[in-house]
Amino acid sequence: ASLISVDATPYYHCVSRCVRRSFLCGYDEHAQQSYEHRRGWIEKRLLALANAFCVDVCAYAIMSNHYHVVLHINMEKAKELAQSDVVERWLAFHQGPSLIQRFIQGDKLSEAEAERCSEIIEVWRDRLTSISWFMRLLNQHIASEANKEDKCTGHFWEGRFKSQALLDEKALAAAMAYVDLNPVRAAIADTPETSDFTSVKARIEAIETDKPGAVGLLPFAGNPRGNMPD
Repeated sequence: ASLISVDATPYYHCVSRCVRRSFLCGYDEHAQQSYEHRRGWIEKRLLALANAFCVDVCAYAIMSNHYHVVLHINMEKAKELAQSDVVERWLAFHQGPSLIQRFIQGDKLSEAEAERCSEIIEVWRDRLTSISWFMRLLNQHIASEANKEDKCTGHFWEGRFKSQALLDEKALAAAMAYVDLNPVRAAIADTPETSDFTSVKARIEAIETDKPGAVGLLPFAGNPRGNMPD
């Protein structure tokens, strides 16, 4: 995987592939078993993580043995979070130490304890902008659920995810189109509207139901105007 440098660009195209012969999702002809429901696991976990992290999902496509995601690191959002917000977001997916539990409850902390608390919270603030942490929490959860279902142990993903920096708007648009059109290119779907478990289908459905902000994806604007989104 390439190194991630927010100074160069906040946008990255990431791919994770399944290592086992058994499918991530889809239908395994050899085993005569459907794993289609696992695509829903990934979509749900992906959007839940985006809701907690300062990492926005621009596009995604969940295929039978791999998935694509285009992510945006939102540094400004992370800087603006109050300490209590950082704690709430991080603890949505982790157990916190007892010192942090005391901080949440509003207990009186000594100066040394308050300082240690702040140190922990600042580490968590950094992690909330980390694609590595984001992908780790996504992949570990799916691997654990799949291993449980398959009654086995061992690696589920092919090493670390691959990442590609998207250095300008042209590269970003091309990567999003590539990701969203994956099921059409693979002849799994005829149109973007029928491409299940993709961001383009989620965006189309949100527009059709007049709830464009409901999908949990990073909003984009067309022609430049006032109050532009990120």
